[in-house]
Amino acid sequence: MNWDAFQKQFIPLPNLDMALDTSRVRFTNDFLQSFQPKIMKALEDMECLEAGAIANPDEHRQVGHYWLRNFSLAPTTTIYDELKQNWEQLHTFIHSVLQDRPFTHLLCIGIGGSALGPQLLTDALEPKNKGLSAVFIDNTDPDGIQRTLNRLQERLDKTLVLVTSKSGSTAEPRNALMEAQARFRSLHLDFAHQAIAITCPGSQLDKTAQKEQWLARFPLWDWVGGRTSWCSNVGLLPAGLCGIDIDELVEGAAEMDRLTRSDSVMHNPALLLALAWYICSGGHGQRNMVVLPYKDALVLFPRYLQQLIMESLGKRLTMDGQEVNQGLTVYGNKGSTDQHAYIQQLRDGLRDAFVTFIEVQRPYHPSKVLVEKTFTSNDFLEGFLLGTRDALTEVHCPSITITLQQLDAKSLGALIALFERTVGFYANFIHINAYHQPGVEAGKKAARVYLEQQQAILMYLQKHPTVSFTAEQLAHELQLDDRTEDVFKLLEYLTANQRIRCERHPLIAHNQYSTL
Repeated sequence: MNWDAFQKQFIPLPNLDMALDTSRVRFTNDFLQSFQPKIMKALEDMECLEAGAIANPDEHRQVGHYWLRNFSLAPTTTIYDELKQNWEQLHTFIHSVLQDRPFTHLLCIGIGGSALGPQLLTDALEPKNKGLSAVFIDNTDPDGIQRTLNRLQERLDKTLVLVTSKSGSTAEPRNALMEAQARFRSLHLDFAHQAIAITCPGSQLDKTAQKEQWLARFPLWDWVGGRTSWCSNVGLLPAGLCGIDIDELVEGAAEMDRLTRSDSVMHNPALLLALAWYICSGGHGQRNMVVLPYKDALVLFPRYLQQLIMESLGKRLTMDGQEVNQGLTVYGNKGSTDQHAYIQQLRDGLRDAFVTFIEVQRPYHPSKVLVEKTFTSNDFLEGFLLGTRDALTEVHCPSITITLQQLDAKSLGALIALFERTVGFYANFIHINAYHQPGVEAGKKAARVYLEQQQAILMYLQKHPTVSFTAEQLAHELQLDDRTEDVFKLLEYLTANQRIRCERHPLIAHNQYSTL
């Protein structure tokens, strides 16, 4: 708690009613001087990215989420015209829905960034105008899907369905779409007249929506990654339909982008934040980052950052193919709840974390109720934040504090944009590609292998209806001897779902299985 350090490492952002304080992370002049070449390279590479360079070489794609809030950055007149036309279409559609009021609810179907972004926006922000009430299906869990559809059962005729998928073939949104369509059919409702697609032009989903004459189609360009798609139609359409001021969201992000182009570390909040991450984590994820927003409305923000940061930074290889196994683990919930959860370990346990506090000074609904002497409930919330920060500083746990005077569309847009740019800078410092996700693709490919094995098991059992097999025998017959455990797991799964017969109590390794 050094006043000189605070003044040096505190960046006020008056245009956004925000501030960044990294003074509880130890910077030295020697470190900043030695890091200057990396800082200059990160700024140069970010400038190239914004100008349209191929920033995702795996897929030979540009990375253009910064163009979404400043059309003038678009590298071609074609992209500029598409963005401008889309912006007008977006506003026109939102206005018509909210003015005519044919719908009361919004069902959003997506996965990953196609769900996390709009969930964060619609949960965190209070609408300026009366909008639709949003619910989400963001998984292929049938119980979760049916629970959400059941909540809307009596209102499905007044529910607008928003389906987001770049290709239309991604399993989770495709499965949820088919489940929703089945529910609409059971109620004799015309799904197409209540459905909107957000997808790449010409995709499987786009063709389906066009053929079935869905209510509307909005583009999702291939140069927009899922985890940075909140400022595209993916986030802005549901936010706008829920009555949130999307112009302010974009304005806040654009202003933060402008501020984070500065080549002065002490005037560039994203550079300063990336350097703080580097120091806290040793440049190799040696500490986890705990994100603690002291505001219920931001409870989803740590979850959003998990994808943004961990999918971007969790990489096995550097840009030139060297194995490094990089990453930065993120977890968190909200204050002051977590003072009664894991703050105990952060203070007295393992020294494996640093904390990012997010402070919101002014509540949406100020209360004049004095809960103790002259104190309001909001006074206690602020006191808990400041006290917890000091308690961690006492045991040399580094912390960063981001202050918002109030949480509104402009400040939330700026907050997300700050972390986006920080991720880009930090990735550059550690020489990894922040804009691809080979590990995610590996998981999808592995899932397909299991589905093929499941199909092979069912077909084999059906061809031998009078014979029972153990997992070991069946694996041998299917030439999967090295995958016997997988065969056992699939047999138990199929038994639990009454698709095959198990001759003994389930979950016994030597069970025998046969077709029904």
